[in-house]
Amino acid sequence: MSNTAQSRFDWGKYKGDTLSGITVSLALVPEAVAFAFVAGVHPLVGLYAAIIVGFITSIFGGRPGMISAAAGSLAVVMMHLVMEQGAVFLFAAVILMGLMQIGIGLLKWGRFIRMVPSSVMLGFVNGLALIILVAQFTQFKDVSGAWLTGDALTMMVMIIVATMAIIYLLPYITKAVPSALAAIVLVTLAVIFFDVNAVTVGDKASVSGTLESLVYGDGIEGGFQGLSWLTSLPANFFSWETLWVILPYAIILTIIGSVESLLTMTLIDDITQTRGEGNKECIALGAANCTAGAFGTMGGCALIGQSMINVNSGGSGRLSGITAATGLLIIVLIASSWIEMVPIGALVGLMFFVVIATFNWSSWNIMRGMSKADAFVMLLVTALTVIFDLAIAVIAGIIVAALVFAWQHAQKIILETSIEEVEGKVVKTYKVNGPLFFASAQNFMENFDVVSDPSCVIIDFQHSRVYDHTGVEAIDNLTKKYKSENKKIVLKHLSTECQALLKDAKDLVEVNVSEDPHYHVSIGK
Repeated sequence: MSNTAQSRFDWGKYKGDTLSGITVSLALVPEAVAFAFVAGVHPLVGLYAAIIVGFITSIFGGRPGMISAAAGSLAVVMMHLVMEQGAVFLFAAVILMGLMQIGIGLLKWGRFIRMVPSSVMLGFVNGLALIILVAQFTQFKDVSGAWLTGDALTMMVMIIVATMAIIYLLPYITKAVPSALAAIVLVTLAVIFFDVNAVTVGDKASVSGTLESLVYGDGIEGGFQGLSWLTSLPANFFSWETLWVILPYAIILTIIGSVESLLTMTLIDDITQTRGEGNKECIALGAANCTAGAFGTMGGCALIGQSMINVNSGGSGRLSGITAATGLLIIVLIASSWIEMVPIGALVGLMFFVVIATFNWSSWNIMRGMSKADAFVMLLVTALTVIFDLAIAVIAGIIVAALVFAWQHAQKIILETSIEEVEGKVVKTYKVNGPLFFASAQNFMENFDVVSDPSCVIIDFQHSRVYDHTGVEAIDNLTKKYKSENKKIVLKHLSTECQALLKDAKDLVEVNVSEDPHYHVSIGK
C-alpha cells in the first residue's frame, strides 16, 4: 500500500516543482514588463500574457517543465504592428497566430523542426539577441519622446550599469533570490530613497492613471482591459482589409513562436533525457494565444531562459509551470502599484544582460570548424534577422542550407565504366554511384557518350538511388538517346517503384527480385 502511494505521490518531486515554480514566477516579472515595453504595450499586457500563456501550456502542453510566457522574439515583431496600427490589431493578430498554431499541431507539422540546421539556429539565436539590443535604444527617450541628454542620460547609464552589475555579481553571493528580480528591486529602492529624477515605468505607461487602477478595470488607452477591448473595436474592424493587415504579422509570429517553443522543447528533452510531444505543445500554445489575445494581451511562446531556470531548479513536472503562473498572478494583484515605480533604466539593464546571455558567443569558435557554406548560412540568418525579421531569416536560412546540401550531393554522382566482350559482342557497363535527383540529373546525363558507346550498354544502379521525378525523367531521356542510335540498353538494380514510374525505359529494365533494392521515389504513392 505504501509503495503504491509513494509511486503516486512523489512528495519530493512536488516540492521541487513548487519551489522552482515560485523562483520562475519571480524571474518572470521583470522580463514580462520589459518585453511589454519592447512591444510598445502596457506592462500589465505583458504580465497577464505570461500568466495566461504559462497557465494553459503548463496544463495542456506537450513538454512538462517548459515555461511559456511573453517573449522578446515575438515582442520585436509586435512592436511594428503596434506602432503602425495600434494595440487592437495586435490582439487580433495574436488570436490568428493561436489558430495557426493549433492548425500546425493538428496537421502534425511539429516534426519538421528537425529540418532546421544547426547553422540556422545559431544565426537565429544571435539575430534574436541583436534585435532585442536594437529595440532597447528607443528607451533612451523621455516621456515627450525627446532623446535623453546631459544629466538625464548620465543617470540612465548609471542605472543600467548598476542593474547589470547586480545581476552578474549576486549569484556569486547567493542564489536564493533570482538576480534579475533582486537587481530591479534594489535599483528601484535606491532611486526612491535618493529621490533620483529618472524615467520610470509609471511615467511612460500612464499619464492619467496607475497600474493598480488598471487591474480593477479602470484602464487607460493601451493598458490591460481584458475582454472590454472587444466592445470598443473601430468601425469595419471585421473586414478583409483588417485580415490583410494582420495576416503577415500573424504568420511571422506563428513561425517564430512555434519554432522557438519546439527548439526549447528539444533542448529540455536532451537535458531531462525524456521526449516531449511537439504537436501537442503546438495545440496547447495555440489555445493559450487565442485566449491571451481574446483577453487583450500580447500572447507568447516558450522561453529558453526561464525554462532552464525551472529545470535547473528541480522543476520537471506540470506543477512547476502552474505554480509559476499562479505566483505571477498573485504578484500582479498584490504588487501592481509598485511596478510603476521601477526605473526604465533597470529594465534596459536587464534586457542588455538578456542580450549578452542570449548571444551565442561560442559561435565564433564554432565557425572555425564549420564549412564555408554553414558559416555563410549562420551569418546570413543573423543579418536577415536584424534587417527584416526572425521568420524571413529562418525560412531563408533553411532554403539556402537545403540548396547547398543539394548542390554538394549533386557533385557526388560518379559513373564507373568497364568494357568487356560477351558472346562476341562488346558490352559497356556504367556503374552509377551517388544519388540521382533534380540537382544531379544534369551531371548524370553528361557522363554518357551515346554516340561513341558500343551497340550494347548496361547501366547498373546498385550503388545509386533515384529520389525524385527528375531522376526518373533523366533515365527515360537517356534511353531515348540510345534508342535513336539503335543501340541496346539494359537497366539493372532499380527499385520496383522506380520501374513503375518509367515510361520509355520500362521495357529495358532487367528485373531481379532478389537483388533489386526497395526504396520510395518522392513522387510515388
